Amino acid sequence: MPTDPAATSERRADLERRLGAVRARITAASREAGRDRVPELIVVTKFFPDADVRLLQELGVRDVGENRDQEAASKATELADLDLAWHFIGQLQGNKAKSVVRYATALHSLDRSSLVTALGKATTRENQGREDAGLPRRAALTTLVQVDLRDDAQREAADPGVGRGGALPADVLQLADLVAETEGLELGGVMAVAPLGAPPASAFERLASIAADVREAHPGANWISAGMSHDLEQAIAAGATHLRVGSDVLGPRPPVL
Repeated sequence: MPTDPAATSERRADLERRLGAVRARITAASREAGRDRVPELIVVTKFFPDADVRLLQELGVRDVGENRDQEAASKATELADLDLAWHFIGQLQGNKAKSVVRYATALHSLDRSSLVTALGKATTRENQGREDAGLPRRAALTTLVQVDLRDDAQREAADPGVGRGGALPADVLQLADLVAETEGLELGGVMAVAPLGAPPASAFERLASIAADVREAHPGANWISAGMSHDLEQAIAAGATHLRVGSDVLGPRPPVL
């Protein structure tokens, strides 16, 4: 489909302004927290077109996040010419593992042992297929254990089937061990979303404590994926290494057809 150069230029300027504002917030929050190194920014591009991702790449974005496999797989294929790292951040069904391992650099939402098994089998099949085709093996899939930071009362009050996802804190170390011993996977660390209606600062402090326990058992697992458009400052103060920001960079999400 032909593009309107004027519209493209206007959109690029809008993205540049928004991206600059988010980066400035990250820098300021990192300075306020006394951190020497700012967290990595993952721009969440769900529901936005390939054209926006191309413009973001031109503006220096290298890490993009998606939470639906069908959309992520399509974008990764269409944008294969770009130097991008694809982060899968949504809840994943086991039968989608074979698709995700074809394009994802990292998966932030590991929440159960059966998914570890599915991902391990999928990476083995993917690498066998690549070897048969004379292609190099894929790098190990960086895998983060998603933590459910809600307390018992918040879980009981939630609507059935509606939640932020993740493993219970008591189960995180067991899942981390399982990821670490699975061929084709590399334990990256932990991820969480602050519970709805609760102060994000205290939730992220709890996540930092869980992350420290994981690092004690697995020193290389130093990722803490936390913080979105509305709470990135609190996440940075608690030690987040990766931020997942969508709307403040891309603007209001387009309607889903």
